[in-house]
Amino acid sequence: MQIRQGAAIKEMKVPGTVYIVGAGPGDPELITVRGLTCLREADVVLHDRLIDRRLLEEVRPNAEVIDVGKQPGNEDEQQDHIHRLLIERAQLGKTVCRLKGGDPFVFGRGAEEAEALVAAGIPFEVVPGVTSAIAVPAYAGIPVTHRRHAHSFMVITGSRSHDLQSGEWAAARSLVKAGGTVVVLMGLAQLPSIVESFVADDCAASTPVAIVANGARPHQETLIGTLGNIAHDLIPPQGPATIVIGDVVSLHQKIRWFDISYKKLPST
Repeated sequence: MQIRQGAAIKEMKVPGTVYIVGAGPGDPELITVRGLTCLREADVVLHDRLIDRRLLEEVRPNAEVIDVGKQPGNEDEQQDHIHRLLIERAQLGKTVCRLKGGDPFVFGRGAEEAEALVAAGIPFEVVPGVTSAIAVPAYAGIPVTHRRHAHSFMVITGSRSHDLQSGEWAAARSLVKAGGTVVVLMGLAQLPSIVESFVADDCAASTPVAIVANGARPHQETLIGTLGNIAHDLIPPQGPATIVIGDVVSLHQKIRWFDISYKKLPST
């Protein structure tokens, strides 16, 4: 396949360079052309646990592949280990691909890795990826914006939900009350507290909410409810989940195109 025929293509295989690559969510075909080039030409690939393993079939046979997916606990220490690996391999003159699920700069700690490379004097390139914050709702037939439903959206991480009174969460609730969309990543474990805080702050209990698990994967599941019922007797799905709050969720039933498993909770 020829891409941008007649245009200059950026060179690859610069010794000692790190390419911080977003793999996109779920479907391995969502990786960008540039990202796939970096993956195919790398001497070393460090990947996280959220990538589709089929992408590793694109790695050169003699390349070193290192699984650096984090385990619960001591995440800062594990991240420091990743920084050391990136720097050490690059200092050996290797071309390194740091392959990350979604987009490396959307809750992917890619910026921290870039800062570590700057401090060590290692050349690098950031290859943006398709973020799950937009792509996963799209695979469930939920646009994060719509001319008649929402003119703005916000992405927030559920890992900060221990501080639901922070200014960022207050802004998220204000946006929902104003008719916008809020997308919560990594928030399933804290869902009851999150929806309770929205209702307590005068967000309508009837506000539509979607949980999309294993987005853009063959076993994607979508649960549709409201702020008033989405957390009741919820059986947490296995795998990563994206939460969407706002009126745009009401479009799911009309334009969903990918869901294998879909459930709508009864109105309360």
